[in-house]
Formats: sequence, structure tokens, C-alpha cells
Amino acid sequence: MNVPEGDQYYQEIEAAVKENFSPEDAALVKKAYDLAFQAHSGQKRKSGEDYIIHPVAVAKILLGFGMDAQSVMAALLHDVVEDTAVDSEEIKREFGDAVAFLVEGVTKLGKVPLASREEQQAENLRKLLLAMSEDIRVIIIKLADRLHNMRTLKYVPEQKRRDTARETIAIYAPIAHRLGIRPVKEELEDLAISYLDPVAYEEIRRAIEEQAPQRKEFLDEIKAKISARVNEYVSHARVEGRIKSVHGIYRKMYMGGKSFEEIYDIYAVRIIVDTVSDCYNCLGLMHDMFKPIQGRFKDYISTPKPNMYQSLHTTLLGKEGIPFEVQIRTYEMHKTAEYGIAAHWKYKLGMKDADSNRRIEKGIGWVRHLLEAQSESGEVSDLVNTIKDDFVSDEVFVFTPKGDVICLPVGATVIDFAYSIHSAVGNKMVGAKVDKRIVPLDYKVKNGEIVEVITSSQPGKGPSRDWLKIVATNEARTKIRTWFKKERREENIIEGRQEFERELRRNNINVSGETEEQLMRVICEKQKTATPDDFFAALGYGGIILSKIIPMIKDEYNKIVNAAQKTAAPKLVKTPRTVSSEGIVVEGIDNCLIKLSRCCNPIPGDEIIGFITRGHGISVHKRDCPNVPSVIRTAPEPERWINVYWSENEKRDFVAALMLTCLAGGNTMNEIFSALNSMHVAVSGINTRATKDGRTLVNLTLAANSVEHLRSIMRGLKKCGGVLSVERSGSDV
Repeated sequence: MNVPEGDQYYQEIEAAVKENFSPEDAALVKKAYDLAFQAHSGQKRKSGEDYIIHPVAVAKILLGFGMDAQSVMAALLHDVVEDTAVDSEEIKREFGDAVAFLVEGVTKLGKVPLASREEQQAENLRKLLLAMSEDIRVIIIKLADRLHNMRTLKYVPEQKRRDTARETIAIYAPIAHRLGIRPVKEELEDLAISYLDPVAYEEIRRAIEEQAPQRKEFLDEIKAKISARVNEYVSHARVEGRIKSVHGIYRKMYMGGKSFEEIYDIYAVRIIVDTVSDCYNCLGLMHDMFKPIQGRFKDYISTPKPNMYQSLHTTLLGKEGIPFEVQIRTYEMHKTAEYGIAAHWKYKLGMKDADSNRRIEKGIGWVRHLLEAQSESGEVSDLVNTIKDDFVSDEVFVFTPKGDVICLPVGATVIDFAYSIHSAVGNKMVGAKVDKRIVPLDYKVKNGEIVEVITSSQPGKGPSRDWLKIVATNEARTKIRTWFKKERREENIIEGRQEFERELRRNNINVSGETEEQLMRVICEKQKTATPDDFFAALGYGGIILSKIIPMIKDEYNKIVNAAQKTAAPKLVKTPRTVSSEGIVVEGIDNCLIKLSRCCNPIPGDEIIGFITRGHGISVHKRDCPNVPSVIRTAPEPERWINVYWSENEKRDFVAALMLTCLAGGNTMNEIFSALNSMHVAVSGINTRATKDGRTLVNLTLAANSVEHLRSIMRGLKKCGGVLSVERSGSDV
């Protein structure tokens, strides 16, 4: 099949290809396009458009970054091996080893199964990091691929949209941030929020739009004043404005508890100059023109961020009393701030720019650091946790005694500092000095401090288990667990067994003999541990988190007990069944008072059981109610527990209770009531209380006619802006 002359899709990138690449490279890019066009012929995107628009869009994004011809060829070909009959050998034969490696690198990642388990996502991420460690272009292509997919996400089903958005904001946006590719990071975050919290996104977008004229007028006036003053002293200075991303405002409003009117750095001024000395000259001019706000100055020129970002930041107070931020940087720094690691692409520079090569290596040092830590721990889930927890936090910059800069998330302790240097330093740590002063091990480091780790030469010295409760970074937590995994197996088994037994007692799970053996076999199989001792050891060093698997353990325990009861139970004689006024069928009992227990509020669809009370009829509970024994036959007075059922024709409303965890402030309560009203749900009680972590718990008592009806209500409430979780609670309010 021949590509049509003047093909409309290739025309989108043709001019940029000819402008940026040699005739030979441009011809290879066109050849890659022709192969992709033919391979994807007849394939359509979810939007109904020809599939070829996607690889062309990815190539266009990479051309905007200034990436090399091999990257653009790989972008055009990145889906052919996975989705067509073309194989890697053909790519290698036609375009060379480098392009084949890039295509294979992206293809190996596959598409993370969005409804998959966490370990599948973690394994996919491990493959990504391995490919990155050999060639950073793999992740830059992958980010461009994800960016275009997010731009066209509206065409996929709703649940997949939300799953993709969650994965994007948890994994890909933090990686873009760590690589310093700001526009990609901000657009990925904004697109993700538009799907995860569309109400809040629209509220912020509308607020920005409504206030744009007033804020633009203020910004234009400030820019004009600054430009006039700066150009008197500095040549070739450029003054421009920028708007904060929707996600940046969202974080301050819904996570920081601020109203839109309280956020003054939505707009900022940027001054771009030729030299570093010009940057500091401009800083002096700014502090002369406007009053600087104390504690809001940051020098990222002398202390660059790990993603190579450099700039001076200062927050000033205008005469109107409105604070605004000014960022000052050189043109070279500005290029790095916009394109991060892509701005120093060594392949494009022919390996001749030693400074760019050094920056590239430094910029991907964290990849190797992560892989080494994961290799030591053996837990691929640590990769996902580190990116989710450590990459998205605000940062502090501290120094080693030799002057090296260490970047840590806000809240990190001196233990986190020690492990960020090396595992051996953390494992042998016995104390720390901050600015030459002894501090406790839970001391949280601050910007600009000099931290010295005191280590012990004593053989066998290692960390304390208590450190797991102190450290703030997933990296330190992983390294501590790894040490215990390797060095303290017997101790881990004892610790793990004790923790396991405590949790079973807390959940009223009584195991012994054959029941215990069956349960442990299932647990070991599901947790991929060879023996119970291996399972207990993993619990002891923290490789398995018991709170995450206790629901599975309860389910398996109930299956084993129920199977045993069925085997032992005698055949039941059929007895008359009478429907009570509560819609309950009781076997063998007629005209008996029935009441639904308020400790668990059962509704049609719940598995239920009855308890014969003394003088108050039969109390009906959910089977999984905390007040129902796990094993009826071993409970006190087992004869008082009887079988009850819901009437099949019961359609009336029942009392149900929900607990909502919400962000404090904002318009959350109005949205909750609006959602309940639109679903025609009757509310009979409401109670709210604030939590220590700044959130709000909302307890609702409402009417629902079945479990499915209640689940529908819960799904509707989860869509409200500011609602973090919706759970069914036991008693009403």
C-alpha cells in the first residue's frame, strides 16, 4: 500500500522535520511514517479517527521538545510492534539498533492494565525504569504518548478514564516533574483533575476566567513597571507573565484549605536575562522597588533542584497590598525549566557537550538509585510507593559537611537524610548533628541546614524497628525493611507471628488444628511465600502489610468454617415461613416481633441472621456485623441464632448509615446535598466533625430500599468535589 501524495497527517510534522534534521535523517523519518501509515491502515482510535493520528501527534510533541530524529522515528513506530504484524527485527533492519531499542523499550512497558492489581502496575514501572536507565529517551517518548492519550481520553468509557487519570497523576506526572519537563507535568495534572474531580476543575477554571480581566490589568501594570526599571540596568532582559496551573490552584484550595481569593500567586512575573550576575542584579532591583515578604525567597541557582531547575524566586508586596511572585533566571535556565532533561539532549549534541552530558547523567541518577533500592528489597511495589510518596512532596534542600546538596521531601528526618546518602550510612547511624549541634533522630531537617551523620563501627550494628514509624520517605523505609529481611530472620518470624495472632484475636478469628493449616496454606499461596515462616518473616520486616490483607484472611477463614459447618450439619426439615412487617422471613416461627439491629442497619441484599432476645423478639443483624460470632456453633447459646431471610417482594425504604471523609472547607456540603436531592434520597440525620489531619467526617442517616440502591447512592456521593471516600457505617447518627 502506498502513502497518498501530500498526505494530510504527515504534513503536520513535515516542515518541522525538514527544519530540524539533515536531509538523510528527514528521509528516514518519512520512511518511518510510511511504514507506520501502512501498518496501522484500517485501524481506528476510540474517537473513530484513523489510528495514524496518534503516532503523528506523539512525534509532533517530541519535535516541540527539540528531540533527535531517532526519537521522532521511534514515536512514529512505537505502536507497530504491539498492535500490527511488524516485528522488532524489521524495525532494526530498516532503521537501526537505536530506533529498535527505543521502540522495544516503549513496547515492553505495554499499557498498564488499569484495572490490574498493584503488583502488575509495579512490574510495568520496573520495566520502564530499566529502559530509562539505558536510554532516557524511552521515558520522554512514553510521556509524549501518555500526554496525547490524556488529551483524547474523553472517548474512552468513564471508569477507564478515571483509572487512567489516577495512574497519570500518581506515576507519570511525578516522573515528568523529576525530569524537569514542566509543561508536560502541568498539563498531565490538569487533564487528570478534569476527569477525577470535574466539578472542582470547572469551578477553578470558571473563577480564573471571571477574574482574568482584573488580574491581567494588575499583572500588566506590574510587568510594565518592572520592565522599565530592569531595562535601565540590564541588557536583553525579557519580562513575561505566567498563570498557575489548575492543579496547582486545586492543591492549595482542596488540600491546603484555602479559598480562591486567598491564592495570590495564581499569576507571577518572570524575568529572563543573559547571565547569572544579571539575575542577582535584577533581584536587588526587585527588592528596591517592592517590599519582599520574609521567608519567601529561594535561591535555586546556587542550589539547583534535582531535576536541574534553576531560578531565583521571591514574593513581593505591591502597593495595592497584593503579594505576587517574581522568578528570575537566564535564557539557558529558562530552556531547562521548560524542557528539563530534554533541553540537554546529548544525542542531539553528538556527545560533544560535556556539561550537558554531566547534567543528563545527574538528572537520571535517581533512576539507578531507585532500581538499586528495589533490587536490594526485592519488592517491586516499592517503586510505585516511592514515586507516589516521595516525588510529589514539597522539597527541602540540605547539605552534607562537604557541601553536597541533598533534596528531601518536607517532613524528612535526619534518618531519611542518612539513607539518602547510602544504605550503609543509614544502617550504621547512631546519631546526627545539624549545624554542628546534636539533634534527636526524629529531628525534621530544614532548608539550608548542614547535616552530619554519626555512625558506629561496631559489628552487627543496625537500625531500630521504631525508625519505621519515624522516617518520612519510602526510600528509607524500604532500606530499613531490607536490612531486617536479610539480618534478622528469626526475630522477624517471632515479630510477624505475634502481630498475626494479635490481629486474628482483634477480628474474632479463632483458628487451631486443621482450620489453621488450611488457612495458612491459602494465605501463603496468595502472598507467594513458600512456608508460614516465610510469611511471618515478611510480616516482621514489613514486606507484607497485614492491614491490607486482613479482609482476604477473613474471607478465606469464613469459607473454611462455612464448608466445615455444611459437612457437619444435619439435614434441615422444611418449616413454614412467615413474612414479618419488617420484610423478614423467619423459619419455623410465626407472629414474632422482629426488629432490625441498629448496630449494623441491615437492608435488603445484605446476608442476615436472627438472634432470639429475652423478651424483645428477634433482632436481625448483618452476617458480618461485629456482634455476630464468626463461628455460630462455638458461640455461647448457639441455639439462639436462627436463619432469617429477606422477603423477595420487599420494596419499601430502610434506614442506612454512611460515613463520608471530605476535604475541609470549599463547597463540599452543598454538593453533597445537591447530589442527594438529585437522586431523590431522603435524609433523616446528619452529623459532622473535624479530624486532627484537617479533614471532615460526615455521618449520614438516609433511606435506601436495597444494597444495590445504597451502592448507587454511594457512587453518586463519590463524584462530589471534596469527597475523598464514602463508606457504609454501622449505626445511625
